[in-house]
Amino acid sequence: MKLFSCLMALLLFLLQAVPGLSMPKDTLRCVGYHGFCFHSKSCPEPFAAFGTCSRRQKTCCIDTTSNFHTCQDEGGHCVPPEIKCLQEQVGLCPHREWKCCTEV
Repeated sequence: MKLFSCLMALLLFLLQAVPGLSMPKDTLRCVGYHGFCFHSKSCPEPFAAFGTCSRRQKTCCIDTTSNFHTCQDEGGHCVPPEIKCLQEQVGLCPHREWKCCTEV
């Protein structure tokens, strides 16, 4: 019984110590873009919806008053990495690997 308790304590420690080990991928992406997970399907002001969290059970909301603006807000288009941009710009895309382009 003591061995089982020690193993469970070690498992809980590892889940807390290793970032991202216990979070779903969509939640990690949201947090990576400095977003917050809300239970409601719509985001309160001044937040804008930016995908999902907790395996599509919550809404990822990003602050529209911060420096983190979506690509579309900046007038760009999100494209996969294999597409070459003539002109890149700053802006968040729903997929981390994608880039924000004004001209493709």
